[in-house]
Amino acid sequence: MIEVKDVVKTFGSTRALDGVTMTVPRGAVYGLVGPNGAGKTTLLEHIAGMQRPDGGQVLVDGAPVYENLDTKAKIAFVPSDLFYLGQARIRDMRDLHAIVYPTFDQARFAALSHLFDLDENLPMRSLSKGMTKQVAFWLALAQSPDLLLLDEPLDGLDPATRRKVWGAVMDDVAERGMTVLTSSHNLRELTDVCDHVGMMEHGRMLLEHPLAELQEGFVKVQVAFADDQLILPQDLNVLHTDQAGRLFTLVVRGSAEQAEAAFGQLTPAPTFVNILPLTLEEIFIYEMGGDRNAR
Repeated sequence: MIEVKDVVKTFGSTRALDGVTMTVPRGAVYGLVGPNGAGKTTLLEHIAGMQRPDGGQVLVDGAPVYENLDTKAKIAFVPSDLFYLGQARIRDMRDLHAIVYPTFDQARFAALSHLFDLDENLPMRSLSKGMTKQVAFWLALAQSPDLLLLDEPLDGLDPATRRKVWGAVMDDVAERGMTVLTSSHNLRELTDVCDHVGMMEHGRMLLEHPLAELQEGFVKVQVAFADDQLILPQDLNVLHTDQAGRLFTLVVRGSAEQAEAAFGQLTPAPTFVNILPLTLEEIFIYEMGGDRNAR
């Protein structure tokens, strides 16, 4: 669905994208994560066709997206900073989208009204940040896009509304095979909805994996020894160690089976071993080099 090949983008002396390569399969829900300034928004704008790359290619369904109206008609983008006409009401933005996007469905817009519960006659300028975000999702879903791009999409929404919005998005993924690419600092939320994850830093893609595969590559090991001294197996890739009383907690790169086998071969054997999965938030923190980039 999306192929980004060695994309470079420079703004003055800043290299916002530095040879980014990524692949998003059709029908995937792909979470794009990274610290502020990593290049996530710039990458999304390139995929939306809003920016021309200085080098490399951005393809959607095998076609370049920049200045390609047929390809851009398949894409809906909910940015972090939303645009609306100064005097517009919600229904005016609806009518504008119906003119711009050939797939915009007025009947679907009306059918989605129960989800957002907003009066179409309300002026956009009178809406709160959260209400404006709801309108953006309302318009995007009524477009019935093949590809939905989201940049910090649920910022400002209360938990109940977040659940409703994600529910509507996931219904489109299940029923129409819509592809979703979303950037967010809410990594716990991404864990619930994403099946693929890409991590960016300094304009580069550090890694991208199916979420299940990524989670299998890290484990948390809680371990205790009779003499309260930590003994580490050889060749165990430990990223972080904490101690609370007699209990040591280790973050280890590798599978649960590898960690269990390594501690099972120790002499003297530990008196207690417990192996737990890491959350996406924890993986992000340790993959980025500790808690200096935690959000």
